[in-house]
Amino acid sequence: MPFTTGELANIANSTLDFYLDKGKVGKNNVQDKPMMAAFEEAAGTFPGGKGNLSLAVKSGQGGGAFQGYTHDDQVGYYNPANTLRVNYPWKEHHIGLGITHTELKTDGITVIEDGADQTTREKDGREAFALANLFEEKLDEMEEDRRRSWDLLIHGDGTSSSKSLAGIGAFLLAAPAAGSTGGLSRVTYPWWRNRAATAANGTAGGQGAITVNAAGGGALIQFMQKESRQLKRYAQGGVRHKLFAGSDFIDGYERELRANGRYTETGFSSGEAVDGKMADVRWGGNVFTYDPTLDDLGLSKRCYVLDMRSGPRLYYMAGEKNKKASPPRPYDRYVLYRGLTSTAVMAARQLNTSAIWDIA
Repeated sequence: MPFTTGELANIANSTLDFYLDKGKVGKNNVQDKPMMAAFEEAAGTFPGGKGNLSLAVKSGQGGGAFQGYTHDDQVGYYNPANTLRVNYPWKEHHIGLGITHTELKTDGITVIEDGADQTTREKDGREAFALANLFEEKLDEMEEDRRRSWDLLIHGDGTSSSKSLAGIGAFLLAAPAAGSTGGLSRVTYPWWRNRAATAANGTAGGQGAITVNAAGGGALIQFMQKESRQLKRYAQGGVRHKLFAGSDFIDGYERELRANGRYTETGFSSGEAVDGKMADVRWGGNVFTYDPTLDDLGLSKRCYVLDMRSGPRLYYMAGEKNKKASPPRPYDRYVLYRGLTSTAVMAARQLNTSAIWDIA
């Protein structure tokens, strides 16, 4: 049975709600976006402000020390003043689609206008599934474009546009001893640096990229064993790491595990069938999550070790996440518009519990 006029009136908004809430996708080239999903799951909120999300950070030492004394020896006092502030500007983002009245007419739909309001009504003889198919096609593509572009911003460093979100690339640097983050110098404050094993860091005098080699217990395995201690060094009781890696990095780790690991009763067999596939590889109980976007960005040899407790975190302005908009059409354009806006910022309180690992 065809929809009534009242049911059709808000079909564009209700269909958009469906795609936002359900995330329906069905295209052949739609990839998983695990890093984006992790940041969305852990996202916080902040109230509106002048333009920055401001956080307090400090080294943890104020310069005082125990002083020995006896009887009426004079002793000294000091006033710690070591708290600093980092500031992260929030950014506004928009994505929207427009569908012409001509397209709707072709699909058997008429648009009824009452001032700025636009509602839709089915033409006689056309079933409502035609409209649903039309919107599904367009909203399906809009939703994937929204997710993919947001995922790229989360991976990025903010240099593609000064008006867009600065992602993890602005916090975890390949050569972390240079520059500043949140207005705080990494040169002046060594504790305000992520860990790194990259070619760029090697050139700068630090740890270079790791060459995969199964000999001696595995060069990559041995490095990660050593590095894990450093990632916990300033954790103050605990970290919550997630590992996101490109395909080549995971391949290298698996090669070293196969060469140095041991076969178990359940690891490579199941009943009478011989199964040579390894289970998803882990480190310290954390799964190496394959992130296809890293491959797309030419970073298939990279692994991000993200501290989801105190490292980079996504924040949305309260009430401004995926906010729907239904703007009126211009007087000289017969187009139905639907849009979304999000106001967000990425911020961090601590960087030395997160890392970039590259293999050569």
